[in-house]
Amino acid sequence: MKKSWVLSIIMSFVLLGGVFAPAGSYAAAADDSTTTYSEDEYIEVDTSEQEPLPTVEEEDFLNYLDQLDLAAVYEEKAFNALGGGFYITSSNRKSVFLKLTNTAIPNYTKYVSKLKLIKPQNAELKKIHASLIKGSYTQLEGFQLAKKAVSKTTVNSAVLKQANAKIAAGKKNIEKYQKELSAYANNLGYDF
Repeated sequence: MKKSWVLSIIMSFVLLGGVFAPAGSYAAAADDSTTTYSEDEYIEVDTSEQEPLPTVEEEDFLNYLDQLDLAAVYEEKAFNALGGGFYITSSNRKSVFLKLTNTAIPNYTKYVSKLKLIKPQNAELKKIHASLIKGSYTQLEGFQLAKKAVSKTTVNSAVLKQANAKIAAGKKNIEKYQKELSAYANNLGYDF
């Protein structure tokens, strides 16, 4: 009899809009559990889903992606400076030279340096990462050749042609890397 009387008072207080319990009850509302009341007992049922712990391979992959994000800042700065690509003429030669010298090459150099510091533990991921380093380094060489091509008052078309070939070769390695990384991620169950 006493229990039903206490429960009635609590329910009327709650229905009237009063606050019965301190802030701790609100925190419990965010909990992933369900509380069931009956007159005789109090039962708490855990309804949260336990996520399986990631495997060592998955942890290495996620760590790898985090490190790539840190390095990608410099890559983005380099490409933003170039405006998504560059078409070099004698009239814009000087501005391209300045963009390459002051922003693109220094940032892309930092990007390649950061990539070289990333050391995945998984052998397959190491091999995939090596393609990214090779492609990025080849593109960096292409940017340096492009800078050399526009460093004089006239554009050196032979050196510019070599620069474009290096950049294209680097791009192929990076595309290979992207395909391999996507397949690797899919193997682990990640959409990439």
